[in-house]
Amino acid sequence: MSAYSGGADDLPGADGTTSVLASAYRKATWRLIPFIFICYLFNYLDRVNVGFAKLEMLDALKLSETVYGLGAGIFFLGYVLSGVPTNLTLHRLGARRCIGIMMILWGGLSAAMLFVSNPTSFYVLRFLTGVAEAGFFPGMVLYFTKWFPSEKRGHVMALFMSAIPVSGLIGGPLSGWMLHHFTSGQGGLAGWQWLFLLQGLPTVILGVIALFYLSDSLRDATWLTQDEKAAMQAALDADEQSRRTISHAGQSFASVLRNGHVWMLGAIYFSIQMGVYAINFWLPSIIKALGFKDPATVGWLSAIPYLFAGVFMVFAGRSADQRRERRWHLSVPMLMALVGLLLAAKFSSNPLIVMVGLTIATMGALTGLPMFWPLPAAFLGSAAAAGGLALINSLGQIAGFVSPFLVGWIKDMTHSTDLALYILSTVLFAGALLVMLVPAKLVNR
Repeated sequence: MSAYSGGADDLPGADGTTSVLASAYRKATWRLIPFIFICYLFNYLDRVNVGFAKLEMLDALKLSETVYGLGAGIFFLGYVLSGVPTNLTLHRLGARRCIGIMMILWGGLSAAMLFVSNPTSFYVLRFLTGVAEAGFFPGMVLYFTKWFPSEKRGHVMALFMSAIPVSGLIGGPLSGWMLHHFTSGQGGLAGWQWLFLLQGLPTVILGVIALFYLSDSLRDATWLTQDEKAAMQAALDADEQSRRTISHAGQSFASVLRNGHVWMLGAIYFSIQMGVYAINFWLPSIIKALGFKDPATVGWLSAIPYLFAGVFMVFAGRSADQRRERRWHLSVPMLMALVGLLLAAKFSSNPLIVMVGLTIATMGALTGLPMFWPLPAAFLGSAAAAGGLALINSLGQIAGFVSPFLVGWIKDMTHSTDLALYILSTVLFAGALLVMLVPAKLVNR
């Protein structure tokens, strides 16, 4: 991960204003992005580590693939139900307190997954974890709108969301090592129980740190000079005025609910997340089905797609900002995900081609996430952003329930994930077509 290093529009001007602004952006990036990156890394790890725990947990608890898929997905029912009200609360109370409290709660609940003993306890804990976590990601997207104008957010979002592939890059080998290392049941806990405990507790610690580290707004940023605050605020004010000039989204949540573009963006995000969650929750199982039985080996192999995805994600974010082009930078990665899933399904008996397909799919699907968020942020006014971003995120997160449950059910019915991958490819294709219907003038900034 590299910090923002400025651009042509940040070169010092005659009055030094742009030099001050460039300095402010560098400070804000180095102050905020690394810490938020780490928080999001554990956020995503806590959300999807059930995919690795599954390798042992299902046999230990005698759970079916359908039960696993429902449990993995029920997290998102709680997430969707709580997303909008949580983000509206964050908008009123500030990011520092809300983010810190959310992390403490979901980290504790994620660690408590070690107590799962039957389908009911699995469902309840997953649901409550989704409720606790719901406001984190849309809250962070909203938080960035208070620091960076539209033209900077593609790169900032790519840096922030590169935590997703990094969580896979680190989490895969780490989870595989934990399952392997604790296989003898040290401390009376199975490997999958140690996995939940050791990956949940750091989130609690980070939540406590967030209460003291984050600044709610420019006004509270003691680490910026008054000139830097003024320059950043002027840039944000100009960006807000530009959005009001070209946007038809309105300035209230009620107007957002009536806006067709917002619902279309929710459908696009749903299609992206269908691919993302299929990969996150089923990648270890697909690799294991290729004949790799050792959890440590599965962990290292699962890191390969995330490594390539992390590099490609940051590259795409820079390219989108430099060219001020958003639609093709989103639709092309979605088509890559489509092609990768088709390869993995078509050549499911060839480990090399499956790994190539999964790598391409992971690169495309995960890059689609940061390339998507500058779209709604570019034309939602500040008054509508809190509810609008949470609504779009909630619509997309419905895929978190549908995707793992669909794959699990199809695997139980057909003893293969191939049909599920074909269905997911179709959804991604529909989403890529919808991207091109978004008016370019609203987002290409």
